[in-house]
Amino acid sequence: MELIDLRGTDRDWMPALGELFFDVIDGGGSLGFLEDIDEAQMREYWEGVFDQLGPRHRLWVCRDGDRALGTVQLSICGKPNGRHRAEVQKLMVHRDARRHGVAAQLMAALERVARDEGLRLLVLDTEVDSPAETFYRAQGFQRAGEIPDFATSPQGELRDTALYWKRLP
Repeated sequence: MELIDLRGTDRDWMPALGELFFDVIDGGGSLGFLEDIDEAQMREYWEGVFDQLGPRHRLWVCRDGDRALGTVQLSICGKPNGRHRAEVQKLMVHRDARRHGVAAQLMAALERVARDEGLRLLVLDTEVDSPAETFYRAQGFQRAGEIPDFATSPQGELRDTALYWKRLP
């Protein structure tokens, strides 16, 4: 396994990221899309991510050859009063690669870069009572609260979301 910090020009990763994306949604992952998402919508999503990549938005992929095992994004706040914080977005791990340290490696890389950038606070949201919530707690994130009926699952059911934060040393 190798981690790569992708750039806006690395769009050749789009097929592998698409396969990962569909695997996570097919497994019930909440990525902001419904289960009827198609190839065009997926490509539009990843094109938008690649268009944002730069100093304030980062994307890592954990790969095995040309296969994307997992990915995570870091979005640094652009507001003058929030440049010390960033949001962790879209941590995805392929179902075949779970429980092999992929998510932990991705988060370690993200946190290392965040500290190097002088960030002091990370925030994120995730589905209540999900495996992701358990993972984030194990990574030292603190639960700030919960919002009922925040997002629709891929199957169309309303789900609660939990808000988390973590101070960086």
